[in-house]
Amino acid sequence: MENITSTTYRVTDKIELDSIATHEDFDVSNKKLKKGLKKVRKELGEFQDTLYAHSKYSVLICIQGMDTAGKDSLIREVFKDFNARGVVVHSFKVPTDLELKHDYLWRHYIALPAKGKFGVFNRTHYENVLVTRVHPEYLLRENIPGIHEVADVDQKLWDKRFEQINNFERHIAENGTIIFKFFLHLSKEEQRHRLLRRLRLKRKNWKFSPGDLDERLLWDNYQACYEEAINETSKTHAPWYVIPADNKKSARLIVASVLLEELKKYKDIKEPELSPKIKANLESYKKQLESE
Repeated sequence: MENITSTTYRVTDKIELDSIATHEDFDVSNKKLKKGLKKVRKELGEFQDTLYAHSKYSVLICIQGMDTAGKDSLIREVFKDFNARGVVVHSFKVPTDLELKHDYLWRHYIALPAKGKFGVFNRTHYENVLVTRVHPEYLLRENIPGIHEVADVDQKLWDKRFEQINNFERHIAENGTIIFKFFLHLSKEEQRHRLLRRLRLKRKNWKFSPGDLDERLLWDNYQACYEEAINETSKTHAPWYVIPADNKKSARLIVASVLLEELKKYKDIKEPELSPKIKANLESYKKQLESE
């Protein structure tokens, strides 16, 4: 598993999703995958403490994928060793009435992580070029000038949104936000197995919705939208990583490994130096406490 490198999964040129593998297990057992993740996430947790103390960068992690791709469990397992004060997870649902009174990026902008913190977007601003593209009727709720009916929605609107998203990400990157975007690449057959598991296991029933089957019928539409969104918005300052997601344990290890490898490149992220005065008096402070 030492051969996990970020470049293997980073999108640097035009891709076709149906030519990218959805399964990876590195020819090792699930036990070894879990052990590997435990080691990597411990290092990530230590980096998070340093990032918090340094307080000049923030890290934004965007996670997208089809239903059942494993977003929730990945977040739970990858960030398990983080200090709770240093990571904030946002799960974006259907926009509220208040959110619809603003532009579509507003609710994401106000949820961005503060300096020194990790922010995880479980579903992201990309829903605005995915779900709304597969279901253009949803756009009518946004009350956009010039969009009065579905027939008004054309390619120009999506091209403009790609441009706006690129500008948004460039702006926050230039102001200290380190951006990672992960697409959990799930096969349609594996999704079928996971949906069946939700139906067969009583403790999983609550996760199932009949709407999941309706969305599954639109699988090809979603794949096409994901492919174009990734191709149009994978940039040096905000790269996409396509992660094989049929094996949840390997997907978690890959995401954690990519994060650690890339974050280690920021050599300027260090714990702040003590002032010369405090450093010179450390021994006296220790003696003061020890003498109590």
